[in-house]
Amino acid sequence: MRQQLQRAFFGAIALVTACSLSGCGGDEGAGGSGGTTSSGPVELTLSTFGEFGYEDLIKEYMAQHSNITIKHDKVGQGGPYHEALLTKLAGGSGAADVSALEEGHLSDVLSKPQLFNNLEQIGPKDVNKERWLDWKYDAAKAKDGTLIGYGTDIGPLAMCYRKDLLQAAGMPFEPEAVKPLFATWDSYFAAGDQYVAKTGKAWFDSDSQIFNAMQNQLKVGYIDKEDKLVIESNPDIKKNFDKVTAAGGRGQTAKLAAFSNEWNSGFKTGAFATKTCPGWMLGVIKEQSGPELSGKWAVTDAFPDGGGNWGGSYLTVPKQSKHPKEAAELAAWLTAPEQQIKAFKAKGTFPSQVKALEAGELLSATNPYFGGVKDGELFAKMARKVGPAQYKGPGDGQIQENAMSPALQAVEQGKSAAEGWQQAVDAAKRIAK
Repeated sequence: MRQQLQRAFFGAIALVTACSLSGCGGDEGAGGSGGTTSSGPVELTLSTFGEFGYEDLIKEYMAQHSNITIKHDKVGQGGPYHEALLTKLAGGSGAADVSALEEGHLSDVLSKPQLFNNLEQIGPKDVNKERWLDWKYDAAKAKDGTLIGYGTDIGPLAMCYRKDLLQAAGMPFEPEAVKPLFATWDSYFAAGDQYVAKTGKAWFDSDSQIFNAMQNQLKVGYIDKEDKLVIESNPDIKKNFDKVTAAGGRGQTAKLAAFSNEWNSGFKTGAFATKTCPGWMLGVIKEQSGPELSGKWAVTDAFPDGGGNWGGSYLTVPKQSKHPKEAAELAAWLTAPEQQIKAFKAKGTFPSQVKALEAGELLSATNPYFGGVKDGELFAKMARKVGPAQYKGPGDGQIQENAMSPALQAVEQGKSAAEGWQQAVDAAKRIAK
């Protein structure tokens, strides 16, 4: 379904681009930088998915702006939401004035900046790059310099693990003591060999989950900045593939597809001892593990080879907006540090703004389920360990989802690593055509 949607999306781009250049009969104020701020009544549409924590903020904004009415369209699941958004962008109508975009879908649109207003041009002049962590801001910049979105939340990675399982295996288990185990990917896999030898059980949930984290740490991913497929010419990709599949072959993987029913129950049953862990994963672990495992799960401010990010979104202003400047002002306000702290307190969305990461409300937050750890302070520290933004070219997300992950699962189910690698390469070539 996603491949069919994206083929339709990119197939319709030529028409949308032509319309943006020639006008196609529309007036200049209907979209783009031609719009001006209005003092009269303005209705803005805002579309989001999941939990952004904006319900009370929307009321607050309208109370401060008597001429603004905001209609909030909130969808529960990100998948259907993004399918609908890409369809609207491709069709040239229907997108909200302010449309949220998950970071995993950036690669679907970064090569088509003509569909979005450049927020550096139409946004409030006092909103600049310094508001955000560098890597968060840079990830939403197209090659032509267009800033397509203001950053909302992020998912900086730490490592979560079962203290009781490591202790039973005779391994270090306190948050400070385990850091050497998680210092590098080599030390992580070495610790996994030790755990498997002592217990006969899996160290991590799946090859795919580990590989994804390693892949996103690379300077160059599947697609380079010239939009060329480099899965075969970038040796680091094959090196990571070999490391992960070798560790899985030694018994370290539980072979559980992320977010499947078996994966969900695996948290409670001890199917794996460690988990790559963005801030939002703590809520998943608590929900799936249940109250009986409170205090047995822990999180430490260490992650192999530095840091990484999994998750987070942006607020964009599509060219379709009839009120682009007002939309940009709303997006800027919602992503200001003060509002992001309120959203964090409401729904736990971890902020990407520098001042928000220094706020006392964030740094003092604790998580009783994980032994009272100051999780706000911990993930603020991990957010600053994330490296420069990796360029996400056209098809990057599809390759991750529809080429590499199935290949890694095939290896877990019995294919040789060489066969799995060739499967991934062949699928990536089909996607990148």
